[in-house]
Amino acid sequence: MAWSIKTLRFLPVLALSSVLIFAGCDGSNPHEQIDDTVKELSGQKSVERMGQMKQDIGAIQDQQEDRLKKLDDSKD
Repeated sequence: MAWSIKTLRFLPVLALSSVLIFAGCDGSNPHEQIDDTVKELSGQKSVERMGQMKQDIGAIQDQQEDRLKKLDDSKD
């Protein structure tokens, strides 16, 4: 009977610790740092930066075309 009382005292501690262990920390800062490092090493970050640069260059070119059109319209 004494063994079962000790087991019952230990059971909540075991349950709580197992929940904390298996739940993990998916949104934690170290996890994000690991994801960033993996993306950097795999080259995915470089590809994303290049894609963003292409979009930025396209937007700048569109702005320049609009400015040129406005200048041409104002000359006429």
